[in-house]
Parts: sequence; structure tokens; C-alpha cells
Amino acid sequence: MVRSLKNPKKAKRKNKSSKKGDGSSSSSSSIPSVPAKVWQPGVDALEEGEELQCDPSAYNSLHAFHIGWPCLSFDIVRDSLGLVRTEFPHTIYCVTGTQAHNAPNSIGIFKISNISGKRRELVPKKTSDDTDMDSESSDSDDDDAENDGPKAPVFQVRKVFHEGCVNRIRAMPQKPHICASWGDTGHVQIWDVGSHLNAMAESETNISKDATTIINQPPLVKFTGHKDEGYAIDWSPLVPGRLVSGDCKNCIHLWEPASESMWNVDSKPFVGHAASVEDLQWSPTEPFVFASGSVDKTIAIWDTRIGKSPATSIKAHETDVNVISWNRLASCMLASGSDDGAFSIRDLRMLKEGDSVVAHFQYHKHPITSIEWSPHEASTLAVSSADNQLTIWDLSLERDEEEEAEFKAKTQEEVHAPTDLPPQLLFVHQGQKDLKELHWHTQIPGMLISTAADGFNILMPSNIESNLPAANGAA
Repeated sequence: MVRSLKNPKKAKRKNKSSKKGDGSSSSSSSIPSVPAKVWQPGVDALEEGEELQCDPSAYNSLHAFHIGWPCLSFDIVRDSLGLVRTEFPHTIYCVTGTQAHNAPNSIGIFKISNISGKRRELVPKKTSDDTDMDSESSDSDDDDAENDGPKAPVFQVRKVFHEGCVNRIRAMPQKPHICASWGDTGHVQIWDVGSHLNAMAESETNISKDATTIINQPPLVKFTGHKDEGYAIDWSPLVPGRLVSGDCKNCIHLWEPASESMWNVDSKPFVGHAASVEDLQWSPTEPFVFASGSVDKTIAIWDTRIGKSPATSIKAHETDVNVISWNRLASCMLASGSDDGAFSIRDLRMLKEGDSVVAHFQYHKHPITSIEWSPHEASTLAVSSADNQLTIWDLSLERDEEEEAEFKAKTQEEVHAPTDLPPQLLFVHQGQKDLKELHWHTQIPGMLISTAADGFNILMPSNIESNLPAANGAA
């Protein structure tokens, strides 16, 4: 298991970058003076005087920010700005929780508006003998001239006092102003942050991230029945208010809503793991079924109607199961990431046959810290690791030599991609230190947000395209 932040000090941005992406500000226009080459993280070493540079053409949008203290967990809040939004600028709402030591902790509710970016061609169009980077720089200059320069995103934040560090936080899908937090005090609490979201929705004033007053607001519910702290928590996507929370003492408790502001928590826990419950995920199609991943290397499937023991349990990895994700678009698929850097995809229809693994990857060499299926593409998922990489994968892809040759011809240059990279690997994002959690934005196709010891990144890779029907509309 890998959870705590190594250096819980006030976050400071560092100018680091990668072969495909970097966590520094998207407004950077730094261009290397030597030809670009593919750099393999964990394989290639930097020579003296060499420096990694972000290639801005790899992104439709890239922004970095922090709220003062590092945050181990966050969640994207559903909003009323449109179900499918494809046009810039974008606006997002999130909730997070701090990992501050020797200082008050808080739940942060933030809004970021005027998130800029642009659509780029997957294969750049050449109009002269200039390099792709020169063309990209020229295009950016033209855009900046037309728009009188790029405008910075507008940041608003409100902070609510939280007792102890926030291990994990989740917003209810059906009522996004309600969120649940797991604290290192061993308490699970439910909060109503609706007044803060409403205040920010009515304002466009940029608020300082560091000088904001921490508001004292009591939680709606404070559950003290867990015997230890925990990290596993999940709201049901089917039943509003239904919640499960799991702790480091192997216990899982079921929460059922009693009213708009009250919950009944079953005092008798679900028990079946031999070690800490690290993650929980409700089924996207069965209201009484959820999955759990544990330090005991197993994944268990539970049915709340048939008792307090697992319906089935399988050995999933050779080391701790850190995170799991249930595919909302293909409900038979469950992804899991482990402490040895491996992640697997299982077809739950094949559990009774024994081997349910349909894909297994060992690209990452350090613990997997977060994994999540795309809400818009059933075959796509994102993974973050303690190796400071965020990777995006498309399981439907296979290597196609003819297609690669055609791409090289179109770009009129040699593409020296490492031959040992899995063909399913779409994108590698770097530049953040000690990556902890990532989420796809369910209302903005292609947008990812990630948190790390040195702050947050908002990124939209230029090669992540969602084929969404126009009938869905856009805001």
C-alpha cells in the first residue's frame, strides 16, 4: 500500500517535464533548441546539461495549480453547465481534503473557470519546410495575437475545517453538494457544501488560494464505529445516498440514507478480508453489489442481500491491491492496480471459469496509486503510479505496422518510438511529484485532473478523442 505523502509541506511548483507531458503551467512556450527525442522514464538517464521539456503540442489543454497544502484525494463535482461540453473555455468544480501536519486541515471546495485550450490535428499539417514544433509555435503566436494573449484561469476556493488529515473524499453523484470524507482520526463524515458551491457559481472573482479563511462548519454525520482509520469509500451510482466505507482493520460498513441529512450505518460490518480494505467500488448495474480490494492481495465481490461475507473472492495480484475501478460503460470489466506496479483487467463473467484476467500490464515499476475507466470510452482507462507517471491506455488497440508507416509518411519524419512499449499505451504525462489520485471529468470528454504532493494538474491530451454523438449536445 502507498498512501501517505512523504513531504507534507506547503506545495511549491517545480519546473519538471517529460517526453510527452509535464505538470508545469500550460502558458509555457519554452521550445528545446535541439531535435526532440523520445525519453523513456525509468529507462533513460539524463546526461549532464540535458533538460526535459514539455511539448505543448501533446495537449489540447494543460494547467497546474495548488490550494496551499498537498491533497491525497479529491473528487470532481457534477454541475449544471452541460452534460457534454466540448468548447473552450471550460469551468470545473471539485472537492478535496488537505494533508497538513502541524496546521489545521480542511476540505477545499474550488471552482476553476476560463480554462483555456484548443483542438489540434492528430497529424500536424505542414505548409513549409519548418519543423512541427516551429509550426506549432507559429500557430500559438497567431492565436495569442487574435486573443490579445492567453487569459489565466480564474480560481475560487472555500475551505471548511476538517479534524485531522483527509485520507479520501467523494462527492455523491446524484446530489453533488453532499460529500463523504475519511479522516486519519478514524472517523467518516458527511458534509453539505451546497452553500459554498452556490456562492462560487454566482461569482467570477479570483480568490487567493493561501489567504482564504477556514470556515468552521459541523458535518451532517460523524460515524465513529470504525476501529481504525481507512481509505476505502464509495457512493452508489444507482441508489442516492447509499455508501460503503472500509477501514484498515478489514471491516466494511454499509450506509443507508434515512432522510436528506441523516444516515443509518449498519453497526455489524462486512468481514471477509484478512488485511486492510484499500478500495471499494459499487457495481454500475446492480444496486446491492460492490467490490473491494485489499492488502491481502484479493478482490472480493459482495451482495448486501445475502449476508456479511463475500459472494466470491479471488487472488488478484502478487502484492497489495491498492485500487480498483468498475467500468461504467462495460459493467463486466473490473480494473485493479497493485503495489508492485502491475494492473489487470478482469471480465467478471469469467470468474467461475477460474482465469478472468483479459489484460495484464507491468509497464509501471512502482505502486499503482489510482486507476479509473473513462466515462466516455469503454476501452480506455487512466493509471497513476508512484513512479510519477500518469498513463492512459486503450485496450482496443493493437500494433499496426501499415498504419505506423502511413503516419511516418504523413509527418515526413522518422518516429523513433521505443519498440517495447505496449501498443495500448496512448499517453504518458509527467511533471508531478508523488502522484496520488486521478479522475476523468464526466461532463468534459478527454479532460483528466490529477493530484500529487506538489499540487494539481488539469490535462487534455491531444490524442484522446471521444466519438460522441452530436445529439448529446454541448455547452
